[in-house]
Amino acid sequence: MQEAAPLVAPNTAERVHSACAHAESAQLALPGLDPAPTSVHFLRQCGDIVIAVPMHSAAAGLVDGCGAQGSPAVLELTDHAPLPLREPVRALVWLRGWVHAVPRHAQRALATAVAEDHPHPALLDVGHTSTLLRLVIDSAVVADNSGADSVCRDQLRGARPDPFVALEGAWLQHLHADHADVIDRLARRLPPTMRRGALIHPLAIDRYGVTLRVEAVDADHDVRIPFPCPADDIESLSRAVQALARNPFRGGLERI
Repeated sequence: MQEAAPLVAPNTAERVHSACAHAESAQLALPGLDPAPTSVHFLRQCGDIVIAVPMHSAAAGLVDGCGAQGSPAVLELTDHAPLPLREPVRALVWLRGWVHAVPRHAQRALATAVAEDHPHPALLDVGHTSTLLRLVIDSAVVADNSGADSVCRDQLRGARPDPFVALEGAWLQHLHADHADVIDRLARRLPPTMRRGALIHPLAIDRYGVTLRVEAVDADHDVRIPFPCPADDIESLSRAVQALARNPFRGGLERI
């Protein structure tokens, strides 16, 4: 029996979850209104995303006036790289569905539940200057340099963000600031023509591999270097990165 090919990248639903966890900014689009910024967004496993908007905003008023049926809406989230890159946006996510007001008596309880997994300081404003809404997701689209892919609500429910999502930003900043030698050894996996005259930065790291951003004269290119097998914990992730850096001429590349 032929062995299954190793996984080299997260699937689309995992990418949506991870990008939402990374995203620092989001805009809620509602019929007839300009996009409204949100102060909190948290994608839950049940298939909705909890968001906070100013209590007296037009967005809050429109959703509250729609009653139990809610309003059609799209939430756009932007995942920025934690490094000063020429093009800082790593991915965009659009979540489409129906947004509902959270009853006032349930606001603090929901904020507390969200804070257990996403302790954002803006949750302290809920019930004072901001109000919570729930966007029940019908579909999601994630777009990056590899293109755009979509998933449905059921696929999102069966996925999780990358297990290292909370640590990734600090790791990339540490690599960029203190380990130029590691980045250089990883970059040796790239074709010489791609490296020539380019600036190379660590763009992403997850349980499946490392992605490099190549800032060439003409354009930016993202290249994924997969691990031999997915990392399960911090120790195995560290070993996998060290192995890639020690052996720059082994393993394949995935241009994205």
